[in-house]
Amino acid sequence: MTRIIGIDLGTTNSCVAVLDDKQHPDTLVGADGERTTPSWVSWAASGQVTVGTRARRQAVTNPSATVYGVKRLIGRKVNAEDVAWFARLAPFRIVAAPNGDAWVRVHGQPISPQEVAAHILRRVKQVADESLGEPVTRCVVTVPAYFDDQQRQATRDAGMIAGLDVVRLLNEPTAAALAYGIHRHGGGRRLIGVFDLGGGTFDISIMSVDNGIFEVLATGGDSALGGEDWDRRLVERIVDEVFDQYRVDLTGIPMAMSRLREACETAKKALSTEPEAVIQLPFLANDGSGAPINFERTLTRDQVEGLTKDLMTRLEAPCQRALDDADLEPGELEEILLVGGMTRWPAVEKFVEKFFRKKPSKGVNPDEAVALGAAQYAGILAGESNDAALLDVTPHDIGIKVGDSQFAVVLPRNSMLPVRARRLFATTNENQKFVSIELYQGDSQDVSKNRKLGQVVLDDLTPGPAGSTRVELVITVDVESILSVTAREPKSGKEASVTIRPSGGLSQREIVEIINRRRQEASSQPAPEALSGGVRVTTREHSVHSLKPPTDDKK
Repeated sequence: MTRIIGIDLGTTNSCVAVLDDKQHPDTLVGADGERTTPSWVSWAASGQVTVGTRARRQAVTNPSATVYGVKRLIGRKVNAEDVAWFARLAPFRIVAAPNGDAWVRVHGQPISPQEVAAHILRRVKQVADESLGEPVTRCVVTVPAYFDDQQRQATRDAGMIAGLDVVRLLNEPTAAALAYGIHRHGGGRRLIGVFDLGGGTFDISIMSVDNGIFEVLATGGDSALGGEDWDRRLVERIVDEVFDQYRVDLTGIPMAMSRLREACETAKKALSTEPEAVIQLPFLANDGSGAPINFERTLTRDQVEGLTKDLMTRLEAPCQRALDDADLEPGELEEILLVGGMTRWPAVEKFVEKFFRKKPSKGVNPDEAVALGAAQYAGILAGESNDAALLDVTPHDIGIKVGDSQFAVVLPRNSMLPVRARRLFATTNENQKFVSIELYQGDSQDVSKNRKLGQVVLDDLTPGPAGSTRVELVITVDVESILSVTAREPKSGKEASVTIRPSGGLSQREIVEIINRRRQEASSQPAPEALSGGVRVTTREHSVHSLKPPTDDKK
């Protein structure tokens, strides 16, 4: 059996790690010396695909065919609010698939986020192959704890397209806790929180750790909140300033938007350690008379914090809800672990300290912690390590549609997996002959705002007055998020069952077609590219170049 590698498929960067001979997780380094791979993919007109740093360098020269932030699209609908704003500022096209999913259009061809993510996974697999000196096919891939079933399955599909056997999806906060080695601390049961704010998603998990057993007590988060939102605020502000001064709309100039987005991200990073930074963008665009726009702007950390105050506010509700679900007060948590690059932002760290009433721990590189934890768990699955066991929970409520638009919860969020729940429902019409039960996943009381999972139909019901016929609904979810549903009329014993496997938006036929097409494409290495120039961000001390009912029985 080959080794199982751990992969952090990130919004901004991806990383791969494995257990070494001493059972310690180790980040694998590519031939270029990079410990992380930028989650960027670029297509040349010839069809040649470039991934990682080389792809990112093409964002200025080939913006409409260079895709980033695909994790924010995977398993999402194109009409989702956060997808819509992403589409407004992204230099590449985001279009609707036939089923309404958000895809990208490159050189006139629609491409699913799963296929884009597969290119990134294939690249980190190559890093692992070269580092280990043998091909690897099995992996643990991390996902945000708040991902729903469709987003999780879409991630699995991306792994399949990349030629990987995804043996398990692991929640990113749990992976981070493993990387921190919390399970090796003595002293009995400990309550910890994992605060994970990355490039595109935010997760908060409350855990109990006792004798190597990780029990997730509650999760919360926002799958559309991350460091890219801070970048977006800067981009939007400068777009408005350029329009006010020159009457030029940069959003219609892909090359200008790519340069601006890169400069804003670099300025944000500089401001995490310095009080101010200068953005210089010569020849950003042309004004109405054809004269060049040479943009220069000094940004202070205070200004950025003012622009993003509402983003900071969005962090509080998921944290409070997770604590409420775990029936805990902030002071009862012994340790708060920081994960994700955006936790380097000083205001984020201050928020965590103020909300949880203690200084957070920063003992592991936030960019590599998730991959290291995935490698630790991969070793457990492979039998190389046995010092931890994980008990996970459902991230969202699961229930059914009642009435015209109401959502009745059958299986509450944060139910430990595997889990089974029962509910009794009654008919609403006289002599009702059948019931069609539609299942949804989500956290809104309005069923239209939740994700439909499937349905089960039970017919030939015993006739009688409205409310006289009862139907028992049993929902079971296993550790792989496979949902089994049985509807049964206790009086007659008739029942109907259905197994609902998560769908990532692509059919098996479509996945096979993508795999076959990839096999037919001629593989070639991209020629070395020159660094794109014309972008410079400076701080006062240094210079940095171009740089998301009746009964209830649960057991």
